[in-house]
Amino acid sequence: MAKRGKSGGRNSIRAVAGVVDVPAGSRQSGPVEGVYYIDTGDCELVADQDNSTGWLLKINGVMSSHIDLADPLFLDFEYMRWMAALVESRWPPSDASSAKLRGLHLGGGACSMARYFAAAYPDARQVVVELDGKLAEYVRNWFDLPKAPLLRIRVGEARAVTETLTAHTRDFIIRDVFAGAHTPRPLTTTEFNQHVKRVLAPGGLYVANSGDAPDLRNAREDAATIAAAFKHTVIIADPAMLKGRRYGNMVMAGSDEPIVDDPRLRRRLLGGAVPAHLWDDAQVRAFAAGAPVRHDPPPPPSIAE
Repeated sequence: MAKRGKSGGRNSIRAVAGVVDVPAGSRQSGPVEGVYYIDTGDCELVADQDNSTGWLLKINGVMSSHIDLADPLFLDFEYMRWMAALVESRWPPSDASSAKLRGLHLGGGACSMARYFAAAYPDARQVVVELDGKLAEYVRNWFDLPKAPLLRIRVGEARAVTETLTAHTRDFIIRDVFAGAHTPRPLTTTEFNQHVKRVLAPGGLYVANSGDAPDLRNAREDAATIAAAFKHTVIIADPAMLKGRRYGNMVMAGSDEPIVDDPRLRRRLLGGAVPAHLWDDAQVRAFAAGAPVRHDPPPPPSIAE
């Protein structure tokens, strides 16, 4: 689930009725408005009417991504800006030691975040895991993404892929996977978080986009499960979301190294088009208090022969 930011008044979306049928394996030069058949349904590519180089991607009727072809460092969705700010707080792009950052993105869409980090960290190595192979092919053709090894798109289910990865091989992992309004439950359990911890390098950072309704039940359970897995946590969200006044996104993060209370990060979050607050570890644990920690369902009983 994605909600657009308010920068530049970019809130108008023009409906597109036509369906574009592109044969498999063909190469389309650049984005063209229309509805496209993909492996998991359909996606709609819409030109941003307030930005001549901007494009919006909807998947099965749900807003997914925004891309500015002229500026990979422009992120239209506020929660993506919060994610970028958090990662850059830990690994400043100006620091030479951050140059070869290793990232894993669970959930692809238009690869907006991976494209951003490729511009911010030109020597970074990133893998995007996308369930829909046809969508991944379209996105590669439409948006001129960096090539491997800088950016690889791996087609597969996010949890299954994560479980196969070598330990300590990623500096950050971003979870931004939705089926409708919520993240699939197998990507929110303690067992999944343990796989994430195994794959993260020492000092690594897990960042999750958690969507919820005003009752915040899902967000509290997500926060409780992340807090149970990691020694240090934070939450970033706008005040209305934190108070349960609207449907929207929270960015949650976990690490076994302290997530430094960086005044520059707080100023950056407050200075955005949608000002956001950062909750520290104590505030996250208070928010999650009493919420159940999620676990995988028990395996079905074996049937004796």
